[in-house]
Amino acid sequence: MPEGAILVTGANRGIGAAIATELAAAGRSVAGLTRSGTSAAGDGYVCDVAEEDAVARAVAAVAARGPIAGLVNNAGIYAAQASAELTAAEFERIMRINATSVLVAARQVYPHLKRAGGGLIVNIGSYYDKLGVAKTVAYCASKAAVGAITRCLAVEWAADNIRVLDLAPGYIATELNAEFRARQATQRWIAESIPLGRAGSAQEIGRLVAMLFSCEVSYLTGETIYVDGALGIKH
Repeated sequence: MPEGAILVTGANRGIGAAIATELAAAGRSVAGLTRSGTSAAGDGYVCDVAEEDAVARAVAAVAARGPIAGLVNNAGIYAAQASAELTAAEFERIMRINATSVLVAARQVYPHLKRAGGGLIVNIGSYYDKLGVAKTVAYCASKAAVGAITRCLAVEWAADNIRVLDLAPGYIATELNAEFRARQATQRWIAESIPLGRAGSAQEIGRLVAMLFSCEVSYLTGETIYVDGALGIKH
């Protein structure tokens, strides 16, 4: 695929940090877009993905330093609340950060990828996109939207040699859920519910993203790839 920077949103912690680190280890140029402007690897750029103008400025800043080869839409939030108490404003806030930002960032990098002769966009979704989970209607809806955005962009931009994929992790161990994972009840649930018997690691997600950018499988686009230890298909 074309040489150039790969933009990674939310590249300063958790899965985003692992993605940035693994891409850099694979020899790719990384531009981390975060609210703080810091990135676990590569160059950092200040960007709040909830603000359309901020995304446009960050993409322009990266492009001013050289070509853009790809995008990883990783930034997102998780919030649990009873649906009967969920306000429209909170629902729309989660949708804006988790789903609308995916379209905005993809749209901003599109002309750069087209000019470069193609590229790859990887959206980080969730295995929750196909489940009914109590108290997470906004999160589940946002991740289902990521899958739909992926499919539509893949079809629309295929003629420009731009591929779009949705990578949907399951239960991933990060520093953000370390305290929760330390609970005995959580450990029992992981052992009993996930067929592989363990949580996934952020590094595994990072390595898969790096692999997708390094492998020339140009016929693969529009798909959702689940990385959940078979949890989402277990009966």
